[in-house]
Amino acid sequence: MAFLQFILRRILVTIPLLIGISIATFLIITAVPGDFVDGWLGRTMAQTGQSREALMPQANLMRERLGLDQPLYVQYWVWIRNIVFAGDFGMSFTQNRPVTEVIDLRLWRTIGIALVTLVVGQMIGVFLGIYAATNQYRWGDTAATLVAFLGIVIPKFVIALILLYLLAFVWHSPYIGALYSPEFQVQQGMSFAKLWNLFLHVWPILLVSIWAGQAYTTRMMRGNLLDVMNAQYIETARAKGLSRRKVLFRHAVPNALHPVVMNMGSRFDYMIKGEIEIALVLGIPTLGPLIISSVTDRDMYVIAAIFLLVAVLLVIGNLLADIILALIDPRVRRATVSGG
Repeated sequence: MAFLQFILRRILVTIPLLIGISIATFLIITAVPGDFVDGWLGRTMAQTGQSREALMPQANLMRERLGLDQPLYVQYWVWIRNIVFAGDFGMSFTQNRPVTEVIDLRLWRTIGIALVTLVVGQMIGVFLGIYAATNQYRWGDTAATLVAFLGIVIPKFVIALILLYLLAFVWHSPYIGALYSPEFQVQQGMSFAKLWNLFLHVWPILLVSIWAGQAYTTRMMRGNLLDVMNAQYIETARAKGLSRRKVLFRHAVPNALHPVVMNMGSRFDYMIKGEIEIALVLGIPTLGPLIISSVTDRDMYVIAAIFLLVAVLLVIGNLLADIILALIDPRVRRATVSGG
């Protein structure tokens, strides 16, 4: 019961935090000089040769229709009121349809890809870190350290470019630049054949993301575990006659996992942003490329909705990290239940 109260308190605390984030997000987006109508003016002048003065009446009508002529606080209030009471994130200026429809097309595929890469990457990183720490200064430790360092220092877009070259010019792969082959584009529902076809299209982004994701976790887990293994209570456990495996997995690993779990919580925003550079290079239609195009077109409600989703996922991620820490560590659980 006390643990549920802790979760409820954390949720209530996040409400003012989200309000503050929504205000900051809106201010940052609108702080950029000009708006969507200014962008339309520039493009139309370049394409038609008309003067700015000739286009101003249409621009004023467009600005009035989109609500961009209202004071900033009115624009924010209308935006946040529609989200809270109607789940309406506004209209996309460039696509002329609700933002929820624009995002929904890419949101679930982005979250699916990100969840796989996040979970698999972290699991590989944890196991590699444990292996490296328990085989310190042996060839296995050197190999794991080398893999981790390469994952940290080589930019992901470089690996994506190499993979794209191999896929396009060496292997002549037909699975580039889309999520499904044409025969599966219009097929409703999911089947094993369609799922396999999806994997054939997205394995490059999964491979690059998992490889990069495990690197930092491997280094963190190795360092944490080596520190914990030298702690006094580990020596006490050994002195009591516990086996090496019990000392490692019952006492050392759970304590070494704390920073890794907290790091996972801070990476939940990855579900929305996706691997922007990898998705752009490989032509995978996730939310990452949509962020870039929305910023370029000044499609402010799409940008604001994505940033708000990123903030919400960060809050959820940190909450889940706190809960997981309380579950794996009795000390954190007791502090949590006692109101700490």
